[in-house]
Amino acid sequence: MGISIAICELDSDESLCKEGKLNILKARLEDVSEYRRCADYDEVISADDAKREMGDEWEAFLKRNRLGSERENFLLSKMKNEEDIKRLRELAYREYSGWIDLNCLSPEEAKTVRELAGEDNLLNEWNVIPMDETNAICKRCAMSWDKGRGCIGNFGPNNSLLPGIADKYECSIVASIPELAETGRKLSPEEAKQLSEECKVLREKLPEEGKSPVRRYSGVVDRLETVADLCASKGVRLYFL
Repeated sequence: MGISIAICELDSDESLCKEGKLNILKARLEDVSEYRRCADYDEVISADDAKREMGDEWEAFLKRNRLGSERENFLLSKMKNEEDIKRLRELAYREYSGWIDLNCLSPEEAKTVRELAGEDNLLNEWNVIPMDETNAICKRCAMSWDKGRGCIGNFGPNNSLLPGIADKYECSIVASIPELAETGRKLSPEEAKQLSEECKVLREKLPEEGKSPVRRYSGVVDRLETVADLCASKGVRLYFL
């Protein structure tokens, strides 16, 4: 297990992903019975029902739809032949995924569903953008502090010796990084300024710890200082996870 450095990118209007991340498209519930009209579903047909309907055409049906005979059921959306889909649709049943389209609901219903789902069961506009596009957006974003790779970067393993070294030189924030990763507490922009100062101290003191710590932790200190300076200048919080 390792520890990562992250920022609260939505604290800044300069974040190119902010609008997309705040635009919640769907929410997931265990029970969609009250919202079926707006719930996502797959049309599924059992292999037995399909086989009975197709009769002597069964093998040809499997071949033209590129389906395996060992399957217990089939998704109509995965079938290739439109005539077969039309023929089997009346025999299919709906299998709900739990995702509900919030745009299909009234504002009051959407608010209720979001609250029932919780933050971990929401799908936003940013989530559905292809990865190559999000990577390109991140590269040109002011909040992308990790050399254009995004707003989350690597700190190191849980057993990193850097916090212990930091404690030796009274660099309290760096010393507490393992604890911060456990609690998820967000550091304020003011604390980011302190973190930046601690990085300057550590850069000066690391050579006193020997060549190995310099090689191992100089890059980590650089990353910490970069993200700390960004957060301090932009008024953005940061955290470890």
